[in-house]
Amino acid sequence: MPAVGNAPFAWITGASSGLGLSLTQAYLERGYHVVASARREKELAGLSRLYPDALHFMPFDVTKEEEVEPAKALLEKITKRLDLVILNAGTCEYLDMDKPDWSLFDRVNQVNYMGMVRSLRVCLDLLKQTPDAHLVGVSSQAVQAPFIRSEAYGASKAASRYLLASLRLDLAPDDIDVTCIMPGFIDTPLTKRNDFPMPFLMSPDQAAARIQKAIDKRVYEYAFPKRLSAALALSKLFPKLWFKQNARETSE
Repeated sequence: MPAVGNAPFAWITGASSGLGLSLTQAYLERGYHVVASARREKELAGLSRLYPDALHFMPFDVTKEEEVEPAKALLEKITKRLDLVILNAGTCEYLDMDKPDWSLFDRVNQVNYMGMVRSLRVCLDLLKQTPDAHLVGVSSQAVQAPFIRSEAYGASKAASRYLLASLRLDLAPDDIDVTCIMPGFIDTPLTKRNDFPMPFLMSPDQAAARIQKAIDKRVYEYAFPKRLSAALALSKLFPKLWFKQNARETSE
């Protein structure tokens, strides 16, 4: 469906569940046309019924190189402008150092970092054609401190953060603002698999509301909740203490 009227257009990846689904609903409620991308459409069926003219599903698996050009062509068919892009697709796997599955590094990286790069290739031309466009990427509070078993996840999210920081410099001449979002723990299908305490856990809707406010302000970076940010700051202020409290216990 082509762009309609003067309504702003947003493209959101990882839109079929969790934070991505909440952000999709939030921007539809604000009057945006939203191009929602994921591997599957069925989770978006409810929103499709509520917003039949404003929600546009575009299938896109961010891990597949061969889907980049078809997705780019389809996006440019749906709309000729992109006011906002939220690159949210992400995954997490934890490394077991006793029985390491080294292939998980590639799996996680293909979604969290290379998936962001592929998504950027899909949307960059439209962003450049839209005055005052805004590119937003979702990293993680995990980049603020080291955690056990998080080698692949943390490294991929740190790479995404650096990517966004460099893009902020290089896209400035094109009048494109860039924001990096670093959430804490959000109650999603992904985090439900975690087998450890998740302090300050919040719902996807709560997180989406905070992220919207940060996007409206066009901040460079936004890490939340602040209580978690403060706790993670201890890793830099007292690195030896952080190590003692968080290092994996020696196996007997």
